[in-house]
Amino acid sequence: MIGRPRIHVAECDSTQLLLAPDAPEGAIATTDHQTAGRGRLGRRWLEAPSTSVLASVLLRPPPERRAPELSLVAALATARALEEAADVRASVKWPNDVLLEARKVAGILAELRSGAVVLGIGVNVNQTCAQLPAETTPPAASLRTATGREHDREHVLELLLEQLDVAYASWRELGLAAVRAELAERDALRGRRVVAGGTAGVASGIDDWGRLLLETPTGHAAVESGEVLLEE
Repeated sequence: MIGRPRIHVAECDSTQLLLAPDAPEGAIATTDHQTAGRGRLGRRWLEAPSTSVLASVLLRPPPERRAPELSLVAALATARALEEAADVRASVKWPNDVLLEARKVAGILAELRSGAVVLGIGVNVNQTCAQLPAETTPPAASLRTATGREHDREHVLELLLEQLDVAYASWRELGLAAVRAELAERDALRGRRVVAGGTAGVASGIDDWGRLLLETPTGHAAVESGEVLLEE
């Protein structure tokens, strides 16, 4: 079961560094504040102390599964958990963000380590507007700014781990095809003009291998990874 054993510290550089390579599958590390949190492409993850859910989870996916897909699996689980916690509609922005009304509320970082995957999950929970980073793309949000009230961070974490346990089990058995229909429903990029991994086009979905599908002037394209920029 995802969530045991658990390491918790009041402060650390990053929860990604707290889990040993030989930790059992499902082990998690949490903190109230990261001093060197980071997201994809080396970006810093900034948060005011005791306002966020900050967790890392160690998973050991079977060899027949593509580990990079776990970013989408975790994003989907996070979206489900936030809806349950706060009665809000959450969408997934390929490849690893969760949005509320086009504003980023959570991000996922998946790192390969000696056959395991360490999933870092950061969720903005109780930040005020003044505490959120300014001038980010997409703009930032928290559950508090979206709903007008504070939320129990431990409860949000519990819901997140429950949903991740379910989504991960489905993915282990069937791959991304198990959740592709729901990803399509939550796809924040579908129909938008984007530049992804250096390729420009209209986003048309996510395939069974976790690639972003684009309709380009020269035909269809499938993007494995890379930064996504929206074309206004």
